[in-house]
Amino acid sequence: MAEPVLTVAGLIERGSGPTSLSLELLSGQRGLDRRIGSPYIQKTGLALAGFHEYLRPGRIVVYGESEVRYLESLTPDVRMDVLDTTFGHDIPCVLITGGWEAHDDLRSAAERHQVPLLRTSVSTPVAISRISALLDDALAVREIIHGVLMDVLGLGVLIIGDSGIGKSECALDLVVRGHRLVADDTVQIRRRGDSTVLGACPEPTRFHMELRGLGIINVRDLFGVAATRASKRIELVVQLERWDEHREYDRLGLDENTYELFGVKVPFICMPVAPGRNLATLVEVAARNQLLRSRGLNAARDLVERLEQQLQDEENDPDAEEDPQSGEPR
Repeated sequence: MAEPVLTVAGLIERGSGPTSLSLELLSGQRGLDRRIGSPYIQKTGLALAGFHEYLRPGRIVVYGESEVRYLESLTPDVRMDVLDTTFGHDIPCVLITGGWEAHDDLRSAAERHQVPLLRTSVSTPVAISRISALLDDALAVREIIHGVLMDVLGLGVLIIGDSGIGKSECALDLVVRGHRLVADDTVQIRRRGDSTVLGACPEPTRFHMELRGLGIINVRDLFGVAATRASKRIELVVQLERWDEHREYDRLGLDENTYELFGVKVPFICMPVAPGRNLATLVEVAARNQLLRSRGLNAARDLVERLEQQLQDEENDPDAEEDPQSGEPR
């Protein structure tokens, strides 16, 4: 799996889209192929004051009003010395926010070191927020997996299993019940941050579903736009597998198993498929149960605790009689 790559040229192209950064290249055009290696930016005025150990490689450097004015206050010799040291580090580019005018020495240093110098009219806080979101998306690790992704009661449920086991049929039944399809057959997953995995459908197959014996259908056309969504966070993985009578399946649900996606552990359920089992109902109930667990409610654990408490009470009071109506000790 290849790591995503974003160059400064790609940043300028993306910055002219919905993010509305309107990035302007002032100098350093020969460095447009420099790679941005981190979604985190750095606004470190300390580097201009000589503390260059705070500069991190692969991160965009942002100069706001304070940095621009500080550079203007320096003498020409000191200013060139500071800029040469700063641009000598492995930084992809420098971004001036707020539309501030770049000093001639700043332009020439960027040109000399082949580090693109960009400018945006957007204020510093807004620019940092927008560019961080842009980089977070552009540098996210992606992978295509075989499965179905559904939005069930607001919970992102990824259904996986062998080909032909009934994933699409299960998804169709869920759509009929009012739940929403994100992707069928091919799911593009990516990690955002350290603990979030998002799933989406590749553009060519978006809204479509393949059903054996019926062919390809367009879910949005058949059930309306409310039956689909573009992407969803994956919060539960359900694996469908053929019933094996020789295998012992979990009957209590006490064990909280997980499925690893890009190093993120997601709650996992292995669901056996057998004639007479309504998969859509089981997946919907699994989603409801996971929502309750996320709120601290665990039916299996609570039942076991009550049974253990009852056994302990009976051991402490062996002469206690049970009420025939409720089954509780009198």
